[in-house]
Amino acid sequence: MSEPDEPRRVTPAGHVSSPPHAFGPARHLRSRAKVLPEHARGHNRALVLQTLYHSGSMSRADLSRETGLTRVTISDLVAEFIADGIVVELGVRETVGPGKPPILIDIDRTGHQIIGLDLSDAEVFRGAVLSLDGDVIERREVARPAPSDADAAYAAVQTLSRELVGAATATLLGVGVGTPGVVRTDGVVLSSPNLGWTDLPLETQLGRDLDLPVLVRNDANAAVLAEYTFGEARSDFVLIKIGFGVGAGLISGSQPLVGSRFAAGEIGHVVVGTDGGPRCVCGRDGCLEAWLSVARLREEIDARPAQREAILRDAGARMAIAVAPIVTALDLSEVVLSGPADLLGGVFIDSATDTLRARTLEGVFDDVVIRLTRQDDIVLRGTAVMVLSGQLGVS
Repeated sequence: MSEPDEPRRVTPAGHVSSPPHAFGPARHLRSRAKVLPEHARGHNRALVLQTLYHSGSMSRADLSRETGLTRVTISDLVAEFIADGIVVELGVRETVGPGKPPILIDIDRTGHQIIGLDLSDAEVFRGAVLSLDGDVIERREVARPAPSDADAAYAAVQTLSRELVGAATATLLGVGVGTPGVVRTDGVVLSSPNLGWTDLPLETQLGRDLDLPVLVRNDANAAVLAEYTFGEARSDFVLIKIGFGVGAGLISGSQPLVGSRFAAGEIGHVVVGTDGGPRCVCGRDGCLEAWLSVARLREEIDARPAQREAILRDAGARMAIAVAPIVTALDLSEVVLSGPADLLGGVFIDSATDTLRARTLEGVFDDVVIRLTRQDDIVLRGTAVMVLSGQLGVS
């Protein structure tokens, strides 16, 4: 394990004066399962790492108070984490008065990195080496193969992954992949027509090829994790990702929703309206994806620039038509949009907001907010959350 090279704000006397990077109050994805006695140690491990990740450096006594675990339990777990290279001691805290100053500990944020892949773009596969805090350290991209060329698509993913592994400068915690399509919880891509993948065990196959832990999820489901962990979202919201296609990620009661068919949020092929509409790649007319894809919107605006506002107003209304039943069924507080701000801001959001209010119960859902995410690289950052959750229990 490499030693951390980030300055730890140590005073000339060797005391740590203030904690490094922290996220504030811990927010974790809530599990509906009861913690059984045989699972207690795993739960406690995740609780300690979750607390350190969000709160930053603290002493063992602080950690005991924050988590409610006994000092003996904390001492044992911290010793285990230090031996595994997950946690490091930073130095002693400045104190006034008698007594031995406490030693501060934190997750070894600079000693680990994560590889993230975003396969959702129309022209390229994007990847990055990421810090544990979700910051991009190195970027790489490769051209996206022709649609439906399954072997070429996997070869491009493999090439990009190997380049990023070579670019990493610290121990890799794992690889996260956000891909369009329906993805099972074990990382099998059940269907991704634009990539030509059907029942592809991407997680297992790429993990074997790279000899690293790999986690694969739908790209919108990755994005919603980034908004929840790093962004400003509440505990009940839907994130609509608009790009090459249209997809949604859902969190309700701090719980990500996947669905019995692993297709929760697959709203791109919901037909909106009874007036026909553009032909979709699926063969039907008027799917939400056919109306809202970035390529389609830009083509329409280029062809009819004087009608730009009308095109975007219609697109925003159709999105709200598809989203209104989701908002009301799950009693969501927010609709967060991820996509080009020049298309989705302004008139698009205004139209979507007006339509949503017109199609939901007056006085109940009037405070639902539709807004753009402030995050760049939202899928890549979401893959970092996937790996943190899968490897450390942190979200």
